[in-house]
Amino acid sequence: QVQLVESGGGLVQPGGSLRLSCAATGFSFRYYALRWYRQTPGKERDLVAAITSSGGLTNYADSVKGRFTISRDNAKNTVYLQMNSLKPEDTARYYCNARNAFEYWGQGTQVTVSS
Repeated sequence: QVQLVESGGGLVQPGGSLRLSCAATGFSFRYYALRWYRQTPGKERDLVAAITSSGGLTNYADSVKGRFTISRDNAKNTVYLQMNSLKPEDTARYYCNARNAFEYWGQGTQVTVSS
């Protein structure tokens, strides 16, 4: 059974940090490119960060460059998103995505940045 399970979301003050995790089961994780997306109510899901299957290349939305870092541990079948210097506009539901021949999504984890 294919599963992507996100965790690590929560409420944080502006300027704070969170680390999201996404644990994968049921497919050959190491061959899949991985992405983090985020979505707020009434808006489209936007790409936040991406990493290649080997982890050698990463890409970020302009709005998070220099603050967020995507990484992966193929031995643990897990992808991470380290989020620093969080802003209220980072508030969203964050989703993990795996893509190769097939595409899989997690259920998301809520991140709220507020004082």
